[in-house]
Amino acid sequence: MNEQNPIILFDGYCNLCNSWIDFIIKRDKSKIFKFAAISSESGKEILKNYTVETEGIDSIILIENEKCYTKSSATLEITKRLSGIWPALYVLMILPKYFRDFIYDFIAKNRYRIFGRKESCRLPSPAEKERFI
Repeated sequence: MNEQNPIILFDGYCNLCNSWIDFIIKRDKSKIFKFAAISSESGKEILKNYTVETEGIDSIILIENEKCYTKSSATLEITKRLSGIWPALYVLMILPKYFRDFIYDFIAKNRYRIFGRKESCRLPSPAEKERFI
């Protein structure tokens, strides 16, 4: 794995999270992001190097340049690397983190109820396989 590839860890069972990963893949024209489910062996192995509580985690995680971003910070850091207008959302970083994360937490805590849950963890399609760790 290239050290320069940012890694996105996500809840592979969550419909919202999987839709977000599909959204990223379509807009990551340079194919810089790599992906892994938090619950996968590779996801667990990656997180061993960071102080992130993984039990019942309600956050997408971005690992980039040995830094670990969670919640709204991870989401906004991801958007700034996408094609189209999405990098403009990075301006939301000026909002206080507690406010951004309050909104993020509300959505995350209700994601299964609102968007549903898969019976099994996401498996990448053959076209996506090279992007998943």
